[in-house]
Amino acid sequence: MLDVLGEANTVALIGLMGGIALGMAARFGRFCTLGAIEDYLYGGDDLRLRMWAIAIGVAILGTHIALSLGWFGTDGVTYLDRKWNPVGTIIGGLMFGYGMALSGNCGYGALARLGGGDLRGFVIVLVMGLSAYFVMSGPLASTRVWLFPIEDNALQPQGFTQLFDGFGISPLTTGLLFGGGLLLFALSKSEMRHSPSKVFWGAVVGLAIVSGWLGTYWIATTGFEVEPIETHAFAAPLGDTIYYSMTASGNALSFSVGSVLGVVIGAAFGSYSKGHFRWEACDDPRELRRQMTGAAIMGPGAILAMGCSVGQGISAFSVLAYSAPVTFAAIFLGAALGLRQLITGFAAID
Repeated sequence: MLDVLGEANTVALIGLMGGIALGMAARFGRFCTLGAIEDYLYGGDDLRLRMWAIAIGVAILGTHIALSLGWFGTDGVTYLDRKWNPVGTIIGGLMFGYGMALSGNCGYGALARLGGGDLRGFVIVLVMGLSAYFVMSGPLASTRVWLFPIEDNALQPQGFTQLFDGFGISPLTTGLLFGGGLLLFALSKSEMRHSPSKVFWGAVVGLAIVSGWLGTYWIATTGFEVEPIETHAFAAPLGDTIYYSMTASGNALSFSVGSVLGVVIGAAFGSYSKGHFRWEACDDPRELRRQMTGAAIMGPGAILAMGCSVGQGISAFSVLAYSAPVTFAAIFLGAALGLRQLITGFAAID
């Protein structure tokens, strides 16, 4: 495959296939971060949160089984190589969750909406991607580094797997404990056990994350070019895709670009299959302004937290990074605050 397609195209294809699965999960399985939080807080329904637990559990199990078989290695994984900055994680997570509530979707959800014909998702994707780049490598990059210094090569891997390995607990055992525990929790409710669609699509999301790790690791270790070891996330990759769309003649495809396009394609397929596809736009300028403001907050928040609801909420969890549970809690809290203000009458952006 590498000889025929080349490494860049192959890694983009891997991202594309995983992205299609994620897009279909959003449409067929209604897999959504904000929707899960809103259901739990205001509907008393935790089934979609349990879907999230299934996705994380499957991702942890798959990743750690691959580690034990030698199919995957964590050297070069950003979530583990950079020294964890708890302050940046908490502030960024709160910003991301709050912005997500204002926008009505995270980056992944906005791509899924776009795949269903909702042009508001397109606006959110553009604003979030550009605002992320603005802080990651644009005018505010030096300010970000000054406020939240980054150490790219941590002395010790920033993850529980490596920590427990130092006490003689194998990665496989760690993965089985954490991943298996989450699956048992998710399935402990009878309603969840009697919802095969939710279980299936939650597992699909987890496997999509694992496919990204395995695919990029395989290319990084067998190819000749330097390719990062990564999996799905939807903050900086939105900016990467915008940048590639403007400079394709001078740049190669990447996993990120394939992943972003895959979600849109998968969501479009799901929407057409269910007869839900229709073009939509925002009729109320105030609503559009609120969504754009939320997207502008989400982008920088994800960069500070080193990941979004998918990047930290599932991908970083899959390698048991220290930052993952803290970021997820901060995102949940930020979203709860934003939803509370919206539901009780949010007038600050009117």
